[in-house]
Amino acid sequence: MSETALGTLPEWDLNDLYPGTNSAELNDDIQSSAESAKEFAKAYEGKLSSLDGDGILAALKDYEGIEETLGRIMSYAYLVYAGDMTDPEIGKFFQNMQEKISKISTDLLFFTLELNRIDDERFEEFYKNAELRRYKPWIDNVRAMKPYQLDDQLEKLLHEKNVSGRSAWVRLFDETMAGLKFEMDGKQMASQEVLHLLSAKDGAVRKKAAKSLGKVFGENVRLFALITNTLAKDKAIEDEWRKTDSPMAMRHLSNQVEEEVVNALSEAVQASYPKLSHRYYALKAKWMGQDKLDYWDRNAPLPEDDDRIIPWDEARDTVLDAYRRFSPKLADLGKEFFDRPWIDAQVRPGKAPGAFAHPTVPSAHPYLLVNYQGKVRDVMTLAHELGHGVHQVLAAPQGALLADTPLTLAETASVFGEQLTFRALLEKETDPSKKRVMLASKVEDMINTVVRQIAFYEFEVRLHKARREEELSPDQIGKIWMDVQKESLGPAIRLHDEYQYFWTYIPHFIHSPFYVYAYAFGDCLVNALYSVYQNAQSGFQEKYFEMLKAGGTLRHKELLAPFGLDASDPAFWQKGLGVIEGFIDELEELQS
Repeated sequence: MSETALGTLPEWDLNDLYPGTNSAELNDDIQSSAESAKEFAKAYEGKLSSLDGDGILAALKDYEGIEETLGRIMSYAYLVYAGDMTDPEIGKFFQNMQEKISKISTDLLFFTLELNRIDDERFEEFYKNAELRRYKPWIDNVRAMKPYQLDDQLEKLLHEKNVSGRSAWVRLFDETMAGLKFEMDGKQMASQEVLHLLSAKDGAVRKKAAKSLGKVFGENVRLFALITNTLAKDKAIEDEWRKTDSPMAMRHLSNQVEEEVVNALSEAVQASYPKLSHRYYALKAKWMGQDKLDYWDRNAPLPEDDDRIIPWDEARDTVLDAYRRFSPKLADLGKEFFDRPWIDAQVRPGKAPGAFAHPTVPSAHPYLLVNYQGKVRDVMTLAHELGHGVHQVLAAPQGALLADTPLTLAETASVFGEQLTFRALLEKETDPSKKRVMLASKVEDMINTVVRQIAFYEFEVRLHKARREEELSPDQIGKIWMDVQKESLGPAIRLHDEYQYFWTYIPHFIHSPFYVYAYAFGDCLVNALYSVYQNAQSGFQEKYFEMLKAGGTLRHKELLAPFGLDASDPAFWQKGLGVIEGFIDELEELQS
């Protein structure tokens, strides 16, 4: 991909966090945090139960201040690392930061453990202090861990061993994946570049890319199976000690969502496979002149798609214009990411694949990472990550302990940003042929977000359950993957042997077990939310901004109530899935 076609792609400047990996500012913060953590432990360890509400509040504020600084250090370290995961000096720096921060935070570990040993009745007394009551959502989340809390020394051991255990395996995965090379016509390419070719116009290129990916993933499958087995076993051991009901329980707890809500979502999506993905791919096969689609044609552009390259400046203007149509305030917040060096968009060797928005800390600002290659999907990814960034900016005033949004709602602003961008583009398009291409692309994105992510979730559920019985061979993991993919993609997709290795590149399985359902949750939620917006007379924007500003202070039920929505109602998910089905209906009408 030529730089000329894409225009000048931005690269972030991390100086707003620290001026360098050896800077005095970074070293000073590490030293002062270590001293503050020891002073905090000296002042409060073993004494929380004797404090009144004012004392607990003072301790909380001290704790929040230290956490803010530690968050800044680790945000900087990770973002430097994400810029080039293959540089050994950067890898060393990232690991050293993890070890130092882990050591410092060990002195703070007692705080949440002791909070959980205080009786509920005493906390009700404490909450008469209005300032302390503001922290109640964070305290409630901490205290939700109470039934699963272990002895203090065990908790300390688990915490300290993380850097040489789970975190080390995650780093091995990241550096291995970032370092893999895939051959395409004599050229060595990174995974992100080859995955991008699966949506190339030329079918021969798509096939060649798929075969190259399958070959390299297959050659490395034993290592990825070892990483997956080790992390799943590590999780199983900890879950057994904590006496959780299921491998997913801790994720639901941290997401502040009830198990029955997630089960209702998963079951609703799986029941909808035939009328969503199965139906759509059968339609697409017909459009492509085939009985079945090979898996590498799943995201192929339609024959009439012009497949043009969208320069960066046009992508920026498209997203910001769509945001502005909804609210000038939303566009102004988004524009700041482009005006300041807060986005890294170039595809570079060693750079983290995919895309993310990192909130850093409330005293700084978020950073966005994308790998922009000029496709419509890249524009939608930009709209998605910018939604995250704006959400994080709006929630930041809640402070270090309350700004983080539960994962189930963390995807709301991002998917809403995508929806705004897509609807704006669709309304401007008058050519029926191009409109069909846009609708098909949107349906594919929604299937990838809802159907595919729930299939990923089901893959994890089955894998972790099987791993509790025995170590799984690459063939066993591949079979679980192929079974789930056949169920979700349907009979119109032809899966070849090498597709059994495609589970290896999904980072969420390694970084955040069971995270993936948050995407489906967010997409269905936004579909329902957008229908409320379309029918709202006025006031929707204000309620929307209030929801984003809440950060982690409210649960999904409280956040959705002003819009008349309730995710615990099984009919809620049908409403969201009905939007996807409606788009497929529209595509069939355009076809006829």
